[in-house]
Amino acid sequence: MRSLIALASCLISLVAAVPALEKRAGTTVTLDHATVVGSSLLGIDSFKGIPYAQPPVENLRLKPPQPITSKLGTIQATGSPKACPQFLTSTNTSAIPNDVITEVLDTGFLQAVTNAGEDCLTVNVQRPSSATASSKLPVVFWIFGGAFEFGSTQTYDASELISTSVDQGKDIIYVSVNYRLGGFGFLPGAEIKKDGSANLGHLDQRLGLQWVADNIAKFGGDPDKVTIWGESAGSISVFNQMALYNGDNTYNGKPLFRAGIMDSGSVVPADAVDGPRAQGIYDTVVEHAGCSGSADTLACLRTLDYETYLKATTSVPSFTDYQSVALSYVPRPDGVALTQSPEILVGLGDYAKIPFIIGDQEDEGTLFSLVQSNISTTAQVVDYFKGVFFMDATLEQVQALVATYPDDPAAGSPFNTGLLNNIYPQYKRIAAMLGDLVFTLTRRVFLSLATTVNPSVPSWSYLASYDYGTPVLGTFHASDILTTYGITPGFPSSTIQKYYISFINTMDPNTGTTGLPTWPQWSQGNQLMHFQALSNSLTPDTFRNESYHVIVSSATSFHI
Repeated sequence: MRSLIALASCLISLVAAVPALEKRAGTTVTLDHATVVGSSLLGIDSFKGIPYAQPPVENLRLKPPQPITSKLGTIQATGSPKACPQFLTSTNTSAIPNDVITEVLDTGFLQAVTNAGEDCLTVNVQRPSSATASSKLPVVFWIFGGAFEFGSTQTYDASELISTSVDQGKDIIYVSVNYRLGGFGFLPGAEIKKDGSANLGHLDQRLGLQWVADNIAKFGGDPDKVTIWGESAGSISVFNQMALYNGDNTYNGKPLFRAGIMDSGSVVPADAVDGPRAQGIYDTVVEHAGCSGSADTLACLRTLDYETYLKATTSVPSFTDYQSVALSYVPRPDGVALTQSPEILVGLGDYAKIPFIIGDQEDEGTLFSLVQSNISTTAQVVDYFKGVFFMDATLEQVQALVATYPDDPAAGSPFNTGLLNNIYPQYKRIAAMLGDLVFTLTRRVFLSLATTVNPSVPSWSYLASYDYGTPVLGTFHASDILTTYGITPGFPSSTIQKYYISFINTMDPNTGTTGLPTWPQWSQGNQLMHFQALSNSLTPDTFRNESYHVIVSSATSFHI
């Protein structure tokens, strides 16, 4: 099953990366440091693979990104950009055929077909062809998801979204950013902290935002009207960009962004970057890299050839493995950029006070619960969450959490499907728990804290169930990408795009959305906009409240 998930993810990326039509080249934008040649098709100009940082290779591997300081000449931004190194399954396995499949995916086939490599720090820019340097259009800055382990800007094309914005008279410009992943972008450890090289993927995103501030006006965008938007790890990144440097999101005296959209992800409580669990990841990578005997293990990692280091970074568990979303590579407090665990920063109000939208798919956890089929009893569920996820929690805390999720498939996820879809005895129960702990109920924790410390900052929240009835998965994690990007046209796509385009333009999803229900701020009664297949309605954000209260009461112990 794990290998099937990995192969499916790879194939989805491949299909999305294939252009539907050949594009006509010729669109040119002149920047201070480069001339960028893009392409134009059906009223949309695209500029893909524009470097925003120096290549993070050789002595810059595992170092904070460095801005470009030299002239780049002419950039042909008409092809598919290089992806950062990808990580789908652990190579530290002796199981056949998993050992063969993971070798192919992580160190061969996957890297080749995604055109992956270390020199990957680029942005894509897409705009209406009518845009000029004087247009001052609002900008949306997309941060892709992929468990901080895989994904790239290759997969995302915003042509349909931009065309819709033009049809509505609310033109937008779209920017997407490539950032380092896995052991290239989120390697933890005391050595990493001492070197000042933690959370590099987030630092990449921040430098990408600075590139937007410096350059987007030449494409017709307004650097004072930037909305950051992401899904999954990208959504978590949106909040962390709000929280970096205790909420200081300024550059040259001005905010880098004014609003945020978070699709499936917000605060992820995490132990320190030099804590025991994190140090174990670093030590494993060092061992598999052959650097254990070095006096300076981090310097040794920097000297390795690309393939050797890549394979070492994939020696730890990935999100497709049994550990699921107890991720090896995850943003962790480093005392400098991410000063404390995110939920602490929210409680202190140490994050950028910007309007935001945040929400979830109804069945967030199903995709991450497919490989734990050996778990069949309540005691085994407790052992799994205590041993894999919440090592700092007491047994009693984990037992109290598990007890709030009945050992009854009818109560589990996919929700509202009775006894159906339970592919192993505890599948729907674990899916409900993982979805709530990582996404759905932590969203409520975030909203509650944010509303308390900053009651005047507007926020809106939603729940999506438009894919109800999908076997086994329901309205699963990441299914919203198809909707928000207009890949699956229909009522959900058209309504959500209207709300989002309005928000990107005005920081209010209700402005100019005639014919749609008014979406109240979450603080006004804690209601969610419920996106369904054929209608939208409001629903109270009170489901699974007993579980929510256990999560709140044990927040300091429920760190990964």
